[in-house]
Amino acid sequence: FDFAVWELWGALAHGGELLVPEYGLTRSPIDFHRLVRERGVTVLNQTPWAFYQFIEADRLVGGALPALRRIIVGGEMLDLGRLRGWVERHGTRSPQLVHVYGITETTVLVSHRVLTEEDLALDGSPIGVPFPGLTVHLLDDRLRPVPPGRVGVVYVAGDQVSLGYLRRPGPTAGRFVADPFAADGSRMYYSGDLAVRTLDGGLEFIGRADQQVQLKGFRIELGEVESAIRELDGVVDTAVTVAGSGDHLVAHIVGRVPADLSGRLSAKLPVHMVPGRVLPVDALPLTVNGKLDRRALEERAAHEDSEAAGLNDFSGSGPAALVRIFAETLPGATVEGETDFFRAGGDSIVAITVVNRARALGLQI
Repeated sequence: FDFAVWELWGALAHGGELLVPEYGLTRSPIDFHRLVRERGVTVLNQTPWAFYQFIEADRLVGGALPALRRIIVGGEMLDLGRLRGWVERHGTRSPQLVHVYGITETTVLVSHRVLTEEDLALDGSPIGVPFPGLTVHLLDDRLRPVPPGRVGVVYVAGDQVSLGYLRRPGPTAGRFVADPFAADGSRMYYSGDLAVRTLDGGLEFIGRADQQVQLKGFRIELGEVESAIRELDGVVDTAVTVAGSGDHLVAHIVGRVPADLSGRLSAKLPVHMVPGRVLPVDALPLTVNGKLDRRALEERAAHEDSEAAGLNDFSGSGPAALVRIFAETLPGATVEGETDFFRAGGDSIVAITVVNRARALGLQI
């Protein structure tokens, strides 16, 4: 993770103490929250997904974090609505909340925005202004600047842009292109990200221009997941989308869904690329232009989510309460007593959330 570059040297080069928690501790938000408080951490850097878990731990544990001056969040699209609980308890000034946008090919960080309470009302994901030495161009498909309020593709120019990919001339030529706004022959980096420039000059992240998505801090090429599924016996075609909850992939499969799909894909793909849910379909929907209609697939998945939610009525305590926690923590899945946790989209982060919520109710897992 390229953030480690400035996490390590940012602390050490400025006379700070670098705290590196044990791996197991980072997977327990309550214990991690306790560490931040007891060790007097002053600057905390997390992905949005990890910070959401930290917010939940803060809600359960409570208490002040007097030493914490700044929380820096970056690595994937930030859902501002999920910060409300934190802001209601701590505000945005102490500690300060900073949202950063960065790309490995441009040496970690590109832009930043200090968040305010007013930002929580925004629909998008503000990423602020570039750091000194960098320029962000928002361009159309003919490399022409787009006006404020219009969506453009993010191109980054400046001192931090790398020279390209080692011994990979093809991808280098496709991503590192001549900068038409520079007279010195330098190049700019095509990010594939979409953004809007607001009237105050800041940037607002919109999404990806290609089929790459970011999930829990990982950048995923949907086409790679789809190719792996198509190689399985019985699959005629497939398309993969991100669930409306934003925490797992959904595979829409034409043909026969292979037995032990998750296990077979786990042998081909990293765990974060294995879909957490499968929806059989008769055919993949197309737009009027003959292109895959991913939005229609997403809407179908969301519709089935709402129907499943209406069928679940978990009340009471003990096992019923535990099933309710699983159902609320695994959006998009129909949860019953025999539901396979991992095939329903569960992972280590979801497991931590379940354990913490169960503890809060006095349940032991």
